[in-house]
Amino acid sequence: MPAEPIHKIVAPISRFMHVETASGIVLLCATAAALILSNSPLSALFLGIWETHVTFAVGTYRLDTSLQHWINDAVMALFFFVVGLEVKKEFVLGQLRDVRQAALPMAGALGGMLVPAGVYWLLQHDGPAKDGWGIPMATDIAFVVGCMVVLGSRIPAGLRTLMLTLAIADDVGAILVIAIGYSGGVHWGALAAGLALIGLVSVLARIGVRSILAYCVLGVAVWFAFYESGIHATIAGVILGLMTPARSYLSTTYLGEALGRAQKVLSGDWESEPDKAARIRRLRHAAREIISPLEYLESVLHPWVAFLIMPVFALANAGVPITLSELGHPVTFAVAAALLVGKPLGIFSFCWIAVRLGVARLADGMSWSLLLGGGILGGIGFTMALFIAGLAVQGQALDAAKLGVLVGSVVSAAVGIVVLVLATRGRAAAPP
Repeated sequence: MPAEPIHKIVAPISRFMHVETASGIVLLCATAAALILSNSPLSALFLGIWETHVTFAVGTYRLDTSLQHWINDAVMALFFFVVGLEVKKEFVLGQLRDVRQAALPMAGALGGMLVPAGVYWLLQHDGPAKDGWGIPMATDIAFVVGCMVVLGSRIPAGLRTLMLTLAIADDVGAILVIAIGYSGGVHWGALAAGLALIGLVSVLARIGVRSILAYCVLGVAVWFAFYESGIHATIAGVILGLMTPARSYLSTTYLGEALGRAQKVLSGDWESEPDKAARIRRLRHAAREIISPLEYLESVLHPWVAFLIMPVFALANAGVPITLSELGHPVTFAVAAALLVGKPLGIFSFCWIAVRLGVARLADGMSWSLLLGGGILGGIGFTMALFIAGLAVQGQALDAAKLGVLVGSVVSAAVGIVVLVLATRGRAAAPP
């Protein structure tokens, strides 16, 4: 492609976005900015921005809510759509499609959800924030991968695969928790409309409609229906992600034939071709349809989610005024303890039981000390934990829960890295 002046700006940004830890770095910077601003003289101004009301109105229909709620309910639906894509990819094409391969991460994910929830419940079952048991259940894979990348090639591929698959299984559990535990009273008429629209999406896919615009319009309608139904609207994003086809529409042979025909036209008298635009549209259609809609949408949306939606979510939700009294709050302690103690205990113990029962085995290059380090890193529960905290508790308890998430995640990251360094001491680094 011809070099243009804009490429000098875009090229370094593109290279940064392809660094494995880049999204974690951006998310960490957004979190740090939120904490600094919420504990500075600009605190009232910064926190007030997210309380600004934004109204959407069409005819007599009116939706008036704060900017923070728009981010958490509407913008994060796109995040959950990508989560749905990743979950389906793992079940159809990834490690979760094989029961034997999936047994270990599934066991670890189950323990990593049940034990932290149990630790939190033991500490808060008779407190005002007893509904916050879902907060420490999920793992933030962006930060976990970032921590493992810091240690380089000493971390075996088996641990990376285990933690990635475990986080996907965690996400499934978190989605179920949101749908079942943190949705309001159901308005059956709106829910019926949402389900009918989902049925329409399925029908259109079966009869061969390939227009992304048509599905986007229907997706927005599904979101509004779920929002009005009382079931958390982000679940609409998950459902649509799971419905996205994982198989390509056209074969590579078809594209080869199309390219051959195009080559003949281009090598001839291209300028006299009567309908050049139509030929280019057909060629572009053939090129896009040789990969599945799932892969295509994931590759298009992932940068937007990782580098825009998640950092904006962190800015809107991670800002917590930190005081000594908040650090000693029972909810802060319960969340931090569930992440720091419950997560590794649950992941490690359930994996150990699965291996001892013979339903799973450790991958090549793995050891129990490496699994312990990975389990401790599993206590980094940032994005989904903050999201569930906003659904589960309110007021001062919400600030305390957010602080517990931050403390538990930071300590889990530090301790996990130390344990993995000790576990890999003397391990020869793999060649690049």
